[in-house]
Amino acid sequence: MANYIVGLSGGIGSGKTTVSKLFEQHGVSVIDADIIARDVVVKGSEALTLIIEYFGENFLLPTGELDRTKLRTRIFSNSKDKLWLNNLLHPLIRKNIIQALEQAPSDYCLLVAPLLLENNLQHLVDRVLIVDVSEEIQIKRTLTRDKSSEVEIRAIINSQISRHSRQQAADDIINNNDTDLAKLEENVRLLHQKYLENSKIAE
Repeated sequence: MANYIVGLSGGIGSGKTTVSKLFEQHGVSVIDADIIARDVVVKGSEALTLIIEYFGENFLLPTGELDRTKLRTRIFSNSKDKLWLNNLLHPLIRKNIIQALEQAPSDYCLLVAPLLLENNLQHLVDRVLIVDVSEEIQIKRTLTRDKSSEVEIRAIINSQISRHSRQQAADDIINNNDTDLAKLEENVRLLHQKYLENSKIAE
């Protein structure tokens, strides 16, 4: 496992992907929990078979892949279905995350997980980094990026841990309300140096 692990999280539309890519430019290994979550339900997987048995064939795209948008809409309006899905997927995702962390080659690595705190993944990391933005900016950026409606985006925000709770759990916070990329790059550079030093102490 990587010598030192930083958990990167933040609400929907906060800019986690942008921040993680800046860390990658410094040679940092990035493990993305969302990518792992997609991989466990790929076409032909046992998890996808179980999901379709439970939800029905109409949750498949014409390609035979999972209609993630449709499933997301369903589980946000049905707590019983959400619980069933979480009980199926979370153990698989956690197992694959741990395997990826064990194989990370850099001095320290980044675990990017939107639900880091909700799913208790912070226990896998040495430090928690939160990308923080206002709710107004979350909605604006997500509307620009996704096909989701504002009602759906607000439902996602409300289903996640509160902004205040994230801030309380953070060891480090990047304020990403600003659109100044140079400022963001400098914040990442400083944190990268700090994490490198921490990883050497942890050896």
